[in-house]
Parts: sequence; structure tokens; C-alpha cells
Amino acid sequence: MASPNTDAEKYRSFMNEEDVKNINWRYGSTPNYDVVDKLFEQGRTKIWPRGSLEEKVQRLVKTWEMEMFHKVDNHDFKTVDVENYKFSLNGRKLMSLKEKRKDGGGYVSLLKTSLPEKFRCFDPETETLDSAHRAFTTTFPRGFALEIVEVFSGPPVIVYKFRHWGFMEGPFKGHPPTGDMVEFFGMAIFEVNEDSKVVRVEFFYDRGELLGGLVKGSISDDVEAHVSSSCPVLRNTG
Repeated sequence: MASPNTDAEKYRSFMNEEDVKNINWRYGSTPNYDVVDKLFEQGRTKIWPRGSLEEKVQRLVKTWEMEMFHKVDNHDFKTVDVENYKFSLNGRKLMSLKEKRKDGGGYVSLLKTSLPEKFRCFDPETETLDSAHRAFTTTFPRGFALEIVEVFSGPPVIVYKFRHWGFMEGPFKGHPPTGDMVEFFGMAIFEVNEDSKVVRVEFFYDRGELLGGLVKGSISDDVEAHVSSSCPVLRNTG
């Protein structure tokens, strides 16, 4: 699993001064997690002891998430075995890292659905990695925090339950902000190899638990116009 970081970052590995040098960051600079980490500390339901299995898994998942959302070049990945990595959502066919990126990556890959197009309030088939990231960072200006609720098995096949949450303080696809907390729970499998690199990731959750909380208000043209004309800073996830 991702090795502990003694400097700089409390909850993610590979983010000290040396680690972040010469990285091709997707949004131009090293991501800063101060705001979402404050949200995490205020809203988490578990505080895992440093060095416990739960803390190590939480660090691994947060580090994996950071790399998947913010690193552009495969050779910069530290948490995954790039050549053998596979990803799946809700039992779909496993995809390689190359296939996942071709598929869209980011929220596009994490919010795939079998719903008919007319029932999709977020359609991954029409989104890009950047448009999806902009939509959710606009909706959750303080970020979308992640905690590990329970770990059922340790490496090499890690199985855990997680919770994601944030506050809808910005609009989403024309729906006005409510200020309400939006959260969902899910299960995941992370398999690591003998070098503690991730080779398989499988997520299982209902995307409706997230999206349902973002479409409570009626769509407003004024809200959509405001979002289209704005250029929000692309902040961070969990």
C-alpha cells in the first residue's frame, strides 16, 4: 500500500516537496487539499489510529484518487501498477488504465449508467473529464470528502466500505444550490501486488444516491447561464 508521508500531507502519500517536482499536473499545479481536508475533519465519523489497517487503506484510497484526478502521465503514478491495472464499476467489464482514460476517466468513469438517455440528469456519454470535474467542483466548492467506514479484509485483496459527502453550495446542471449535505455509501475492492501497487479496483454503489440530492430544485436558465459564464477553480475531491 502507499507508504506513509511524514511531511506536508496528513492524509495522502507522495505529496512532499520532492514527490511533486516535475509532475505534469492536469490543472497546472499541485492540488491543494486544505479546504476538503477541513471538511473531512469536521464531518468524518471515524478517526483511525495512525498505522492501523483502516488508516493505511484510507491513505491509499485518497492517494489513488489524487493521482487519478490530477496526474496526466502514467509514469508519474506511484499507487498503481500501470501495465496491469484494471478498473470496473458495478460489475462492468474490467478496463485497463488506457481504456479507462479513453472512456473518459474521472467522474465520467465513476458515474456510468444503464439508464435510458432521457432519464439521465448527468450523462457520462456527453461529458468530458474536464466538464464533469467542473460540474462537481462548482456544486461542491468545499470539495467532496471521503472516509473509510470499515475495512473487511487487508491486502492483497482489500475490501472496504466508504462514505463520500459534501455540501451543495453551488448549482448543478441548472439546478440551484440547496446548501444541504449530499452523501452516499459504497463498497470497493482494491487488489495490490507484491510491491503494494494497485492492480485491480472495483467499485459498487448507487449513483442515484449522489445525483438525487443534486436535482431537488427546478432547473433555472439563470443558474445555467451563471455557470456557463463562470470559470471556477478546479478544486479537489476527497
